[in-house]
Amino acid sequence: MPPMNVTPAATAVRRPGPLRHRNFRLLVTGASTSALGNAITPVALAFAVLDLGGSASDLGMVVAAFALAEVVTTLFGGVLGDRTSRRMMMSGSAAGSALVQAVVAGTLVADVATIPLLTVLGVVTGCLSALSQPSASAMTRMTVPADVLSRAIAMRSLLQTTASMVGFAVGGVLVAGIGPGWAIAVDAATFVVAAVCFAALRVEQAPATTGGTILAELREGFAEVRTRRWLWICILMALVYHLMFGGAQGVVGPIVVGEGIGRDAWGFALGAMMVGFVVGGLLCLRWHPRRGLFWGSVFLCLTPLFPLAMVSDRLSVILLGAFLHGFGLQVYDVQWNASIQEQVPDAKLSRVYSVDVAGSFVARPVGLALTGPLAEAVGFDRWLFLVAGVMLLAEIAPLLVRDVRRLERVATG
Repeated sequence: MPPMNVTPAATAVRRPGPLRHRNFRLLVTGASTSALGNAITPVALAFAVLDLGGSASDLGMVVAAFALAEVVTTLFGGVLGDRTSRRMMMSGSAAGSALVQAVVAGTLVADVATIPLLTVLGVVTGCLSALSQPSASAMTRMTVPADVLSRAIAMRSLLQTTASMVGFAVGGVLVAGIGPGWAIAVDAATFVVAAVCFAALRVEQAPATTGGTILAELREGFAEVRTRRWLWICILMALVYHLMFGGAQGVVGPIVVGEGIGRDAWGFALGAMMVGFVVGGLLCLRWHPRRGLFWGSVFLCLTPLFPLAMVSDRLSVILLGAFLHGFGLQVYDVQWNASIQEQVPDAKLSRVYSVDVAGSFVARPVGLALTGPLAEAVGFDRWLFLVAGVMLLAEIAPLLVRDVRRLERVATG
């Protein structure tokens, strides 16, 4: 294996940290607060559907509706993020999401929620999330100088996943203690905080795209991806990952672990995954490999261990698998985002991120919708073994591509 090229720690210490920049502090405060609430909601929503008498297939359809709306809308979010104010896209989306999540919480607390109603509200939430996601991804580069961008990406990811770690663990406790409705109400409150933080950002706008229709600008985003083989190869890999793992996490996990060991156990498992994210983020704060995408892809191959661990009836094994999944995914995610932000022009950055999100997640609704009936037909354990095997094959594939192995970072600070 080629040696890891590590930037000397002393150099990193001497550089001013990203948190010294006001805009970056506001960005990560809003994003991390929102991540805390968003980690609570999947745990709460899964058990809300089950409490309403829903089956694995019903749960899959509810989550799939959210995912499908997110994928369909995100491409337009990318165009709007390059055309208009990314700050306003983010703050408006957060405010709208706060309102919708408050309605979801209210229906559950008042005991008037139904599975079709939760599905419709999930579609609205997915659309709101998708409109701002490309802008949010592209915003990091606008809040810090170029020489600390790599550290800013790692720090933002670390802070958000730390918040998610707390949210997943707290989510299981809240659902078991006070019920899914009140747990989702917490998510609504976090969106309010995020909206205020994003509205307070003062950033220099990227040049607006002009002279083209939305479809023409979408084609430009696809063309930008198509010219970079490492981009579309890794997006295809992510498509397979989300096709298989989305259902394992969103449908099978809550049933196998939550009903087999305990609802709080599933919350702790997701929390352990977030601990892995935190440890991976801490590593990426100090380690800046020259061939970051290659090393990120190597660590990504740890992720199939979580669906494998779900088969076990021992909580310790499940927690270990979840931790390794989060650790590998975090290292990959930091290197992936750093590669995109360093290589793609700012004027097309939101659109490239929208193609990334849409391409990566386009098959997730299908996986979520089919996981329930397929897993019930073949057996949950066999399905989880299949998920792990397909994930591993997909994640090895980019390592065989020269552009992935050879892509070098522009900066390693």
